[in-house]
Amino acid sequence: MIIRKGYKVWVEDRDSAWVGAEVIDVTEKLVRVITDSGKKISTSPGKLFPRDTDADHGGVDDMTKLTYLNEPGVLDNIARRYVLNEIYTYTGSILIAVNPFTKLPHLYNVHMMEQYKGARFGELSPHVFAVADASYRAMMSEARSQSILVSGESGAGKTETTKLIMQYLTHVGGRASGDDRTVEQQVLESNPLLEAFGNARTIRNDNSSRFGKFVEIQFDANGRISGAAIRTYLLERSRVVQITDPERNYHCFYQLCASGKDAEKYKLGHPSNFHYLNQSKIYELDGVNSAEEYIKTRRAMDIVGISLDEQEAIFRTLAAILHLGNIEFSPGKEHDSSALKDEKSRSHLQVAANLFMCDANLLLATLCTRSIQTREGSIVKALDCNAAIASRDALAKTIYSRLFDWLVEKINRSVGQDLDSRIQIGVLDIYGFECFTNNSFEQFCINFANEKLQQHFNEHVFKMEQEEYSKEQINWSYIEFIDNQDVLDLIEKKPIGIIALLDEACMFPKSTHVTFSTRLFQSFRGHPRLEKAKFSETDFGLSHYAGKVTYQTDSFLDKNRDYVVVEHCNLLSSSKCSFVASLFPLLREESSRSSYKFSSVASRFKQQLQALMETLNSTEPHYIRCVKPSSLNRPQKFENQSVLHQLRCGGVLEAVRISLAGYPTRRTYSEFVDRYGLLAMDLTDESYDEKTLTEKLLHKLKLENFQLGRNKVFLRAGQIAVLDSQRAEVLDDAAKLIQARFRTFIARKAFMSIRLAAIIVQACCRGWLGRNLYAAKQQVAAALSIQKYARRWLFRRAYLQLHSAIILIQSSIRGLSTRQKFLHRKEESAAMVIQGQWRMWKACSVFRRYRSYIVAIQCAWRRKLAKREFRRLKLEANEAGALRKAKTNLEKQVEDLTWRLHLEKRLRASNEEAKFVETSKLKKELELLSGELNAAKLATTNECNKNALLLNQLELSMKEKEALETSLTAMAELSQENVFLKGSVESLTKEHMEMEHELVKARKDRNDTLEKLQEVESKYLQLQQNLQSLEEKLSNFEDENHVLRQKAINLSPRRNLGVFAKYFSEYSGALAAPTADQTALFESPTPSKVIPFTHGLSDSRRSRMTAERNQDNHEFLLRCIKEDLGFKDGKPVAACIIYKCLLHWHSFEAERTAIFDFIIEGINDSLKVGDDNKILPYWLSNASTLLCLLQRNLRSNGFLTTPSRRSTGPSALAGRIAQGLKSPLKLIGSEENVSLLEARYPAILFKQQLTACLEKIFGLIRDNLKKEILPLLSLCIQAPKTVRGPTGKSSRSPGGVTQQSLSSHWESIIKFLDSLLTRLRENYVPSFFIRKLVTQVFSFINIQLFNSLLLRRECCTFSNGEYVKSGLAELERWISNATEEFAGTSWHELNYIRQAVGFLVIHQKRKKSLEDICQDLCPALTVRQIYRICSMYWDDMYGTQSVSSEVVTKMRDIVSKDSQTFMSNSFLLDDDLSIPFSTEDISKAIPALDPTDVELPPSFHDIHSAQFLLQHPAGTAAS
Repeated sequence: MIIRKGYKVWVEDRDSAWVGAEVIDVTEKLVRVITDSGKKISTSPGKLFPRDTDADHGGVDDMTKLTYLNEPGVLDNIARRYVLNEIYTYTGSILIAVNPFTKLPHLYNVHMMEQYKGARFGELSPHVFAVADASYRAMMSEARSQSILVSGESGAGKTETTKLIMQYLTHVGGRASGDDRTVEQQVLESNPLLEAFGNARTIRNDNSSRFGKFVEIQFDANGRISGAAIRTYLLERSRVVQITDPERNYHCFYQLCASGKDAEKYKLGHPSNFHYLNQSKIYELDGVNSAEEYIKTRRAMDIVGISLDEQEAIFRTLAAILHLGNIEFSPGKEHDSSALKDEKSRSHLQVAANLFMCDANLLLATLCTRSIQTREGSIVKALDCNAAIASRDALAKTIYSRLFDWLVEKINRSVGQDLDSRIQIGVLDIYGFECFTNNSFEQFCINFANEKLQQHFNEHVFKMEQEEYSKEQINWSYIEFIDNQDVLDLIEKKPIGIIALLDEACMFPKSTHVTFSTRLFQSFRGHPRLEKAKFSETDFGLSHYAGKVTYQTDSFLDKNRDYVVVEHCNLLSSSKCSFVASLFPLLREESSRSSYKFSSVASRFKQQLQALMETLNSTEPHYIRCVKPSSLNRPQKFENQSVLHQLRCGGVLEAVRISLAGYPTRRTYSEFVDRYGLLAMDLTDESYDEKTLTEKLLHKLKLENFQLGRNKVFLRAGQIAVLDSQRAEVLDDAAKLIQARFRTFIARKAFMSIRLAAIIVQACCRGWLGRNLYAAKQQVAAALSIQKYARRWLFRRAYLQLHSAIILIQSSIRGLSTRQKFLHRKEESAAMVIQGQWRMWKACSVFRRYRSYIVAIQCAWRRKLAKREFRRLKLEANEAGALRKAKTNLEKQVEDLTWRLHLEKRLRASNEEAKFVETSKLKKELELLSGELNAAKLATTNECNKNALLLNQLELSMKEKEALETSLTAMAELSQENVFLKGSVESLTKEHMEMEHELVKARKDRNDTLEKLQEVESKYLQLQQNLQSLEEKLSNFEDENHVLRQKAINLSPRRNLGVFAKYFSEYSGALAAPTADQTALFESPTPSKVIPFTHGLSDSRRSRMTAERNQDNHEFLLRCIKEDLGFKDGKPVAACIIYKCLLHWHSFEAERTAIFDFIIEGINDSLKVGDDNKILPYWLSNASTLLCLLQRNLRSNGFLTTPSRRSTGPSALAGRIAQGLKSPLKLIGSEENVSLLEARYPAILFKQQLTACLEKIFGLIRDNLKKEILPLLSLCIQAPKTVRGPTGKSSRSPGGVTQQSLSSHWESIIKFLDSLLTRLRENYVPSFFIRKLVTQVFSFINIQLFNSLLLRRECCTFSNGEYVKSGLAELERWISNATEEFAGTSWHELNYIRQAVGFLVIHQKRKKSLEDICQDLCPALTVRQIYRICSMYWDDMYGTQSVSSEVVTKMRDIVSKDSQTFMSNSFLLDDDLSIPFSTEDISKAIPALDPTDVELPPSFHDIHSAQFLLQHPAGTAAS
């Protein structure tokens, strides 16, 4: 690596592993750097690694995308992502999972599983679900079993990761059987049990798994989970009898000792009292209560299905092992014999024998002696103390090992295995690489297993590299494969290997670890992987893939020996405890001959490991490396040294090493040219494609050993540093040029400022001199001005005095003349008033005289008329009967008037208060009368003109006067009588007038009362309508219940046509009505209508005719449903004809009929046939129309009949009001001309089925639309890459995106929406449904774009935000063109994606506070969603940063608090699959239509069943 001054590098640090630094000085052998913390360090160039200065603050999601793929770069990238809670990172196909030590429920909900379901690996953000989905898809496509290897040290989250994998596989694969518990639940329920018996405390972890677990999830041929199995490997048996401080034995022993009564029952006490436990002084774990853990273990046993007797036997066996360890031996009386040391040992022996339920003497004999089978017979040999102790420990290990195997088998039986399964996914959870201060036989075996797994891992990584190279079509044949086979040969190769030498040493009783070490060093002298420890003669060191480990061989031989003693097996197989006896089945005769057989733990470990590797080799592997970021188990704590060690042990850095052996740097051509195109600007000016430009650029820079693939350029290790070095030189030169220009600008600016200052000083001096001269001149001018103003003031004061005197004289003279004029005018006005009064009096007198003349004339005329009336009356009076009759009539009138008078008096008494109110009205009428008076005055003038004519008539009247005087005497009596009658008539007239006034008032009161009554009546009608709707709903519910009860009791009416005809023919003869017009054709007889089947030939003939008619009707309806009848005036013909037929056939009133089920089945069958784009909108229109007709014209049989228990209350009051107002319901019916049909429960059920069918059609259309638009949306979320122009620059902003690329993606969405709207409108789908469909489509667009934005980091860019924003503008334009009638609130459905995109494209994000973002920019988004966008955002155009670190910290704190409070707080949006309308909504939104004007199509005219539609089109509607 070329190192220059100013370079950014990584330097090794003791505390932080690696720290960032900058080169400040370079010599031949040393480089001097200064770290980010200010510390100066001198080091050699070989210990420095280049650092990417352009690295994004959020890191990269795949390590292969790193500019410099090295150890510090990997560590820094993981740390960057961990700060943002991005716990998953890819390294190629390997997933690195960092334990967050906090809940992140938004990453693991069902919606997140759906996002990764079927997604291409690497397309979305790294996730454990992506690995699980890739394994599942590979299993289904290749029909090959898969394996997922989860590794990491204890506490890194292996168990949780395994749980998430099984949870996802359960979600994707489901469950073939009907078990309520999922495989994930059943396997995880066994975890506490396996942890109690297989986990122990180690130096690094309090809960370390000391065995390997392989969970095998089995699938059937359809990809559904059919079973599972748990297989365990490599249990650390030696831990049962030997532990080192500060480690512990298995948890179950400590739990049993803390169990209280159970411990007393088994004669147990504190763990310090037992040899197998007190070898370490650690008896309790921090934060762990052994008594509570014991209860959890017992509960887990109950869940797994272990009975109480078996639990009792298990813990009895554990207690016996502890007592067995306390048996001590001393030399016996004979040579090389042993005996019990003391009584304490004897008591423990007796307790152990009692717990094993075997004989104590036999147990002692099996421990202290051995029987050897010879030809002559069996020879019993005594064992010395060491051999007896070894026999005791061998028995304890054998019992515990078989107990653990029994538990695993029991768990497998509980979970349920599918032995016929041919494909499965295995999840391996095994302990990781271990390197402690003191490493013994256990660490040797564990690291051997990890070496094996690492070899498998290396082969897989190299295979992935080969696939990548083959995919890009580059030559990779000369790339060397880095392998660790030499270490494996050193450990396991026969006949000379560490394990073989160890077994050989164990075969000889007198061998020790010294002889073993000597033999080992002699056999492998000079081996590069093996070396002798410096300060020990027996310790040896191995160079593993993860580093060098030094092993202490002191206990290697003891821990490797595992004797299978026949006496032990025979003794325990004869135990009275059935459980213990089942652990030791009887041996075969051949095997029982060898009493004392050596068994190597290392060899058995090797065999189990080989079996595991064979299982893994038969599957396609997937790797997950779990990392524990902090030893304190706290969130947001990242310990670099610990993580780096885990990356080494997990093989991640080994994978990096393999990648470095090939082509570690891979860049797409566009990225390469964008970054390094400035090194050859002359080439970018020519029109080359990106690949050619890359090749010419590399040749110009004289780089070798690079490869050009199909889409990427592959560079060897170190070449990217050379390119960056040259790029830095170019940028340095450019920076120097910019600095020179800038310094010139600064110097010129300083000169200009000095020059300006000199000019300002000169101006100030000149100004000072000028101001002094100006002040002198100003004083002279001021003196002159003062003199001028003083003189002016004196002259002005004299002038004002003279002026005021003149004004005073003038005002006095003018006042005198004005008063004289006023007095003259006052006298003149008084004279005019007097003249006016006089003239008025004179006119009034003339008027009175004229009026008296007119009255005289009128009286004369009236007298003439009265004489004529008198003569007539006189003639009538001659007849006595007539007079009496008149008198009687007058008396009756008088009585009637008297009665009315009394009535009026009573009315007056009752209406006095009303008169007071009417007084105000009368005053208004008085004003009107005054207006009429004025009109009468005008009429008077007209009468004056008529008076002239009356004077002429007066002369004639005078002549007649003489004739009348003669008759006056005869009329004297009549006159008196007439006067009396006139008086009475006048009084009656007055009373009549008053009564008329009262009548007018009464009419007004009546009108007001009627108006109030009408208002009350309208309110009552509204309430009655509401009551009717409620009663209708109630009756619908009652009918539904009735239908369900009837369907439960009776047989289903759904039959095929033949069965229905047969069923109908059996009962058609029993119908009471004689004709088909009077009885429903599809009505089955009720019991009251059935008569004995004893009719003659006519009844059977009628039955056959009815069945034939029913068959014809069914065929007619089936043809109406299957054929496309089209529309007439926007009305669907099929729906109208079906409704008219059902109405004509009285099907809605039938108690039992199959016609409705027939219609529903026909519609469902028609939906399955034909093009969905045509048939679904057609039937959406027809089904909605038919449903509206049923909703508006049907009511249930209990619509207006309220039960008796509801008679009191509002319903009774409504009834009384209805009766008092003469039934407003009848008024409604008469006004709207609507008559609702009484519908029976089949009709009600039909309406519900039709509603369900309509919802199904709507859902199918919506789902089809989502399927069609989803591929288009996947293209629209990310801006397409543009063709590189002659400048060599490419842009992904809309400014750089051609119109064709925009039209090819977003215009396809617009065309899709146009075609949708066209299809729906061609089928006359109501605008209500179009609006709902368009709204849901836009909601789906919002959800898909927003979720893709949050899951794909390449979408969270500035240029992509502008691209999506331009597409959203196209959608907004489409919505405005579609109008609100069809688009509705679609634009508001895009709120989330609009605000997210708006946030991406704003500038100066670092200046925005969290309040500005949450309240102004993104009010609809949650803090978690904003945090996700901020953590994934990167500016690919201007290189600006995201929001400030303070805002990120605030959001992270809020998100962490929310994670602890809520269980489900996903940042993704969920798709709403509900139906967004109800039947009432449809009825209100769709306008009413009349089906009567829909005519039958001509093709149906020849059908006999449809003739009624041609003959009586109006009668059908009226019925």
